[in-house]
Amino acid sequence: TAYRIPVRMAVRPVRLFQSYAGHHIAVLGLGRSGMACAGALASAGADVVVWDDCEAQRARGAAAGLRVRQPVWGGSSPERLIVSPGIPHCHPEPHPVVADALGAGVAVDNDIGLFFCALAEACKGEDMPAVVAITGSNGKSTTAALLHHLLHMSGKRVRLVGNIGNPVMTVTEVTGDQIIILELSSYQCDLAQCLEPDIAVFLNFSPDHLDRHDGVAGYFAAKQRMFEGARIRAAVVGLDQPEGRVIAGGVSSRLGRDAVTGFTGTGQVAAIQCRESHLSWRRNGQRVRIDVAGCPGLKGQHNVLNAAAVLAVLDRLGARPEDAAGDLMSFPGLPHRSQHVGTFRGIAVINDSKATNAASALQSLRSHPSIRWIAGGRAKEGGIGVLTDHLAGIRKAYLIGEAAEFFAQELTETSHEICETMDRAVAAAVRDAAAGDTILLAPAAASFDQYANFEARGDDFVARIRTCFGAGGCGTGPGQEMCGLTTGH
Repeated sequence: TAYRIPVRMAVRPVRLFQSYAGHHIAVLGLGRSGMACAGALASAGADVVVWDDCEAQRARGAAAGLRVRQPVWGGSSPERLIVSPGIPHCHPEPHPVVADALGAGVAVDNDIGLFFCALAEACKGEDMPAVVAITGSNGKSTTAALLHHLLHMSGKRVRLVGNIGNPVMTVTEVTGDQIIILELSSYQCDLAQCLEPDIAVFLNFSPDHLDRHDGVAGYFAAKQRMFEGARIRAAVVGLDQPEGRVIAGGVSSRLGRDAVTGFTGTGQVAAIQCRESHLSWRRNGQRVRIDVAGCPGLKGQHNVLNAAAVLAVLDRLGARPEDAAGDLMSFPGLPHRSQHVGTFRGIAVINDSKATNAASALQSLRSHPSIRWIAGGRAKEGGIGVLTDHLAGIRKAYLIGEAAEFFAQELTETSHEICETMDRAVAAAVRDAAAGDTILLAPAAASFDQYANFEARGDDFVARIRTCFGAGGCGTGPGQEMCGLTTGH
């Protein structure tokens, strides 16, 4: 590509976490982030003890050579407790291990806080990689992956970590020429004792995880923490909602208006304007435009806004965003996020299993006409009330999971069928669909009633589609066009 991003020179690799050698640290939770955290600390010479309420996870820790023991505070107890993001430390009530640690005055942190602290200690402010942190209620993973794609295509040394599934503690060595992209959830922001990105990105806001944050105000406060660090030098902020404007105002008051790049799809005063598939901004007094309509991985107005955020970050890193336009076209998108599964007998199939709340599902519903909508799971607070004015394009809804009856009560004016399970919902949608329809999985609910996670739910959806359309292989049959039919891993 033509664009070049100036970066700090790499003098020497710097190993992280060495300052924790000899320290006694407990890790609670042995999922991906917990295992990576414990492994990195143990490799650096820390005295690590790990615990998980799940026996299978404890066995996994023991098999990895970790010392598995429920921490007890007092005497020679661990001096620090690192808590995995899925474990509550405050609301709706703290996990008993966390509560005991707090009662004993033990420092409680998470892997994100540990990483930023280790980065500052190891690099001493010199030869530090640039860290771009991305948060928001919806679109974080796509935005982070797109930024990673463009930086990688430009030849930069870049790591993509955090909530996207690659634990931050897998970054055990850094150099000054690296760029680290860190996707952060509200859970991760909330507990991190050190949160110091160079560039912080806020995409959008819709109420979610309210039990963990004691309401909307607590949820927003967790997101807002990412913009309060001493090292932040720039913020990229979506301005279409009051929460984004509050964040932009706070950064502007501390660092000056030039530190904020805003983007908008509703005509707010902002540096980047989004109209349908077009993005435009001014450079040297001239209007620059990019059309993302042909980007296969950026379908829908929400992804136009995600692209705007990424181009703003490139500008903050010293590139000319317009020079990256060609590489936008090669971005494939992410599985389970508006993933085009295939087109069969003229029927499009979209897997948006990651649409775990109503605001996220709304973006999918706006992006497709004549929809056969599969929805349901474990309902979030508020249900799907915000969708009631946006259901005109739905031919019929097929409802699954715990929320099926609840959603049915909110869809009184929309044709719907309670199917309970994915196999029945897919079979009914395929039975009813005709050429020109879209079968859309956009659950507007969590997956945990029937699946381990949203990925498992999306994989099941794709497998059922394959079965119903007789698409077990990768070939094409009469009247059937196979378009990237995969399970997404």
